[in-house]
Amino acid sequence: MQEPYLFEYAVVRVVPRVEREEFINVGVIIYCPKQQFLKVRFVWNEARVSALAPGLDMDCLKDNINSFERICHGDKHAGPIAKLDLASRFRWLTATRSTVVQSSKVHPGLLLDAEATLNKLFEQLVS
Repeated sequence: MQEPYLFEYAVVRVVPRVEREEFINVGVIIYCPKQQFLKVRFVWNEARVSALAPGLDMDCLKDNINSFERICHGDKHAGPIAKLDLASRFRWLTATRSTVVQSSKVHPGLLLDAEATLNKLFEQLVS
């Protein structure tokens, strides 16, 4: 039987007005060092975001959310953060910040299949 691997994850959120602390979960980011896995899955629901934050620049917001994916993949055009090792990229993406795109606190767990766990967390926390 395969041993489970330690992993960490965080929920990616849109926080239109940080002073109100209201947010919409739009994605999940997961990191498993033993499986060399760093990936984010997100969904874009413009109507839902607009309902919470009318007037928000949706194009800018989409670019910021898409940058999470580019950094996870190590896209050479995604800037210096994307060139870091997996652990450093995950730490940077999940660092505490006061911006419109934020992540939750990091949570640990055990998994056998990182992709399946990402999909399960996404369904539970975002969909």
